[in-house]
Amino acid sequence: MKSNAIALLALAPLFASCSKPAAPPPFERPPAPVLAVSAVAADVPLYLDEIGRCVAFESVVLQPQVSGQITRIHFTDGADAKAGVLLFTIDPRPFQAQLASAEASLVQARATLELAKVDFARATMLLEKKAAAQQEVDATRNAVDIAGARLQQMQAALDTARLNLEYCSLRSPIEGRTGHRLVDVGNTVTANSTPLLVIQRLDPVYAEFAVPESDLSTVRRNMGRGTLRVEVRIPGDPSAPCVGELTFLDNAVQEGTGTVKLRATVPNGDHRLWPGRFVKVRLVLATLKDAVLVPSAAAQMSAKGPFVYVVKNDLTAELRPVTLGQRQEDRVVVELGLQSGERVVTTGHLSVVPGGKVRIDEPPPTGGTPGGQR
Repeated sequence: MKSNAIALLALAPLFASCSKPAAPPPFERPPAPVLAVSAVAADVPLYLDEIGRCVAFESVVLQPQVSGQITRIHFTDGADAKAGVLLFTIDPRPFQAQLASAEASLVQARATLELAKVDFARATMLLEKKAAAQQEVDATRNAVDIAGARLQQMQAALDTARLNLEYCSLRSPIEGRTGHRLVDVGNTVTANSTPLLVIQRLDPVYAEFAVPESDLSTVRRNMGRGTLRVEVRIPGDPSAPCVGELTFLDNAVQEGTGTVKLRATVPNGDHRLWPGRFVKVRLVLATLKDAVLVPSAAAQMSAKGPFVYVVKNDLTAELRPVTLGQRQEDRVVVELGLQSGERVVTTGHLSVVPGGKVRIDEPPPTGGTPGGQR
């Protein structure tokens, strides 16, 4: 019995050496910390973004219609001017003299006509009494006709003199803003050749831009459904856009550029838009109903195209290929591959493994997905 016990004790190390050690627990990757938001559905615009230029609604180069010396200037450079307001005065004295002369000539022409009518009546009466020849009557009739024509000529000369005197007061033909004057008091100007001032109407204002000919059919098709909205923004200005309507589409494609010129009319009561200034123009073609939107930061790019990480109910991440549409401020339209309400990762993409676990953290208090208009 003792020998058996000794034998078992001798074999114990052998049994111990043949047993396998327990396997270590498998490595489990910790959940990736991410921020996630749900995709939403909303109506968004379908648009074209272009660079445009502001143009005055009306622009007039003021020129004198009579020659003379500038005696007074009645405005301040860069001031707003109502239509009809007095701007310049040309020395009226020579034209006042012409008017007086024309008035006197008219009086003389009327007297001459009255005398010719009396002579014609007398000659006609004498012809009836056979005391005058027909030739005398014809001569007096011609004298009446000539005196009548002379009266009309003098009346036209008087009207011209009055008009020239009126032209000595140069008034604004439109409501707008004056530029800097091009002549000073004392300068002699020439009729219809000396520019005095440029006046531009700033409200409303035109925003002119061009679209590629490839977009022409889309623009015309949507124009057929109604007036198209145009949003005009000043680069670097965070204010709300100025909103107008598309009012002009050119009748030809420009050679060399392959573009078509368009023009929008935009209210500009606060004069934010200035003629000659470059602006960002958004032509809204239509409205997409119930478009799926996600933050722009959610969309990632791979060699196979754009994708998003979708957080499933079990907190695993699915790499989902998507088709992206137009950007809408700090969000982007997902045309295919995503449904409204599905959660997508917006921050922490680099630590996410397809099919791996994620941990959705709370955004910082001042958080928010950064983004801009374009």
